Order: sequence, then structure tokens, then C-alpha cells
Amino acid sequence: MSTLIHDSALEALAYPFDTGRLEWAEGGQTLFLGARIGPSMVGRAPGRFVQWFKPSFDLVVQAGWIAEQEPAERFPLVLLLPPRQREHARALYVHAVDRLAPDGQLVVAQANSEGARSCQSDLEQLLGMVEVLSKRKCRVLLSTPESIMNPGVAEQWRELDRPSRVGKSDLLSRPGVFAWDRVDPGSRLLSEHLPADLQGDAADLGAGYGYLSAQLLRRCPGLRAVDL
Repeated sequence: MSTLIHDSALEALAYPFDTGRLEWAEGGQTLFLGARIGPSMVGRAPGRFVQWFKPSFDLVVQAGWIAEQEPAERFPLVLLLPPRQREHARALYVHAVDRLAPDGQLVVAQANSEGARSCQSDLEQLLGMVEVLSKRKCRVLLSTPESIMNPGVAEQWRELDRPSRVGKSDLLSRPGVFAWDRVDPGSRLLSEHLPADLQGDAADLGAGYGYLSAQLLRRCPGLRAVDL
């Protein structure tokens, strides 16, 4: 674990456990959404996790956590490191609460520079008052919600993570992908200058929802394959 990079939000997430404010769930009874692993997590009993970024996913697996795609059971402890993208984050807030057991503890941490104030505002809109701790220029938000305060908002936010079409195209995307609901200007400019005589195999690194790959396949009949 000594090679892991500094992660302020992850260290802040561990703060209430380090100080004895909260107790860690034993026996795999933790669900960690947006999981990352660092020195602050060493020695804690692993549980289940969800992570969409492959390098982080691999590190969490190496640390002994069990990957989940759509966990169905409920957990006494749910941890969340929300993304910056607000629609994606809002969907995750509801998902986190849905996975809490009765009297379960929700712990959310986000760096101030990554949108912690909005995170707190959204959680208060969803759950009512939350306890706020401050550590390493991050906010740590604690809640043991008996129920969702605003079911109408929760239902709207659940739908935010659904795949949807990008404009009038045949491409599907979802929040969390870069420029998820549009063609960003840089990609549009590049697509307008793609040569039509490319041949062989191509690779689209950081492909997003696949806009440039679709343009390559449409414009370059000499391509055999495109890896995204």
C-alpha cells in the first residue's frame, strides 16, 4: 500500500473511524460505492464495493474487497466517495440510502474543491439534516436516516443514472462519462479533420461514449477494427 497516492477524500472518509466516532463493520458488512484504497484503509475488514474506474477497481480487488455490480442486500455501513458529475452523484446518494439496513450508517466524503458544498446541500435535500465533519480540506457527511425525507426527489434522482441517447444519434451514454450528454467541441473539431484513408486497426483512448470511434467507422472504410 506504500505506493498508493495521497487521497484526501479517502483519508477524510476514514476520519470518524480513526477517532472512534464510528465503528467499522466487521464480517464483510460494508458497502463502498466509488471505492478507492489507500493507507487509511489498511487493516480494516474488507466488504463489498462498486467502482467504475479500472485502475482503482484493480487496487480495491487486490486489497481483498469483493466487487459488486448491483448489490441487492442491505448493509449496516455504506461508504460513498461521490464523483464530481452531479447527476451521477445524485443517483449514487439515493442508491446508497437504498442499500442501508435499518439504523444503518451512511458516510460520505468529498473534497471542498470537488463539490463538497453541493454534496452536503443535496444530501440535506434528500435526508434532512446531516452531521458534518471537516478534515483535510474535505467534508465528511454522516447520517443514519430512518427514511428518505423527500421521496419525490429520490425518485427523480434514481432516474438520473439511466442510459439515454445523445441528442439525435444512435449512441447511448450515462452520467459519469466525460461530456456524457453532448459532443464536446474538441471531439467535434477533431472529427471534422479525420482523414478518410485510415486503414488497419485503430484505438480510441479515453473513448467516452464512443463518438470519435463511431466517426472513424463511418468515415474510414479501410479500418479493420477499432478498440475503445
